[in-house]
Amino acid sequence: MPSASYRQSSDPHSAPVRRRAIALLLALVVHVLIILMLLLLTPIMAPAPKKDRTPVTFTMLPPHKDTADGGKTRSKKKANDAAAPKSPAPPKPPTAVTPPKEPAEMPFLTLSRAQFAATDIASLPSHSAEKSPPGGGDAGTGTGQDSAPAYGPGEGPNGEQLYEAEWYRRPTNAELSTYMPANAPPSGWGLVACKTVEHYHVENCQVLGESPMGSGLGRAVRLAAWQFLVLPPRIGGRPVIGSWVRIRIDYTQRLVK
Repeated sequence: MPSASYRQSSDPHSAPVRRRAIALLLALVVHVLIILMLLLLTPIMAPAPKKDRTPVTFTMLPPHKDTADGGKTRSKKKANDAAAPKSPAPPKPPTAVTPPKEPAEMPFLTLSRAQFAATDIASLPSHSAEKSPPGGGDAGTGTGQDSAPAYGPGEGPNGEQLYEAEWYRRPTNAELSTYMPANAPPSGWGLVACKTVEHYHVENCQVLGESPMGSGLGRAVRLAAWQFLVLPPRIGGRPVIGSWVRIRIDYTQRLVK
């Protein structure tokens, strides 16, 4: 029996082709995977939010009568108004004139002879313009005469004339002792010059002297002077407010001037 032999045929180019196809397929798969990874890693851009817009509504009004007919009605009305004559304004009624009232009769007083004599101001006693000091006398100096100057002309502060002060009310020991210095001597005096003002008061007092020197008694008088009540000097028979006076306070153990 004859034997058959089989011969295996092989193509030397088939194996490289198969390997190249497999490599190409793997490369495609790798590229597809890379593309998918890039798509997954890319951030998704969210769309911009839409703004809520309020709906706008409007109403269509019917056209005006004058506009509908092209303004012919308005022009015709103006022409009629211009052609029509203006009627004169009615006259104002006359204003009623109020008759003047008759003046009321003035009452008359009937005085007796004694009452009429009492109304005569010429017979009334005259009064002084200044208040009289305690104890009577004239308001200027108590005597009705001019005040005596304390120094010659221009011896006061700023060249003012000084006059001797006369008390309207003497200061009390309590008023003076409040301003005594702590180391005051048992006796001494303080001298000041003050300007007279209304209501018998004085102001702008300045120290002129003291004894003993350096005792502080002049300063004590100046500080207490706001309580002093002094008559204004009388010049030419009349008291002159604003003139300068000299005030001296003598101190003893009993604080008596």
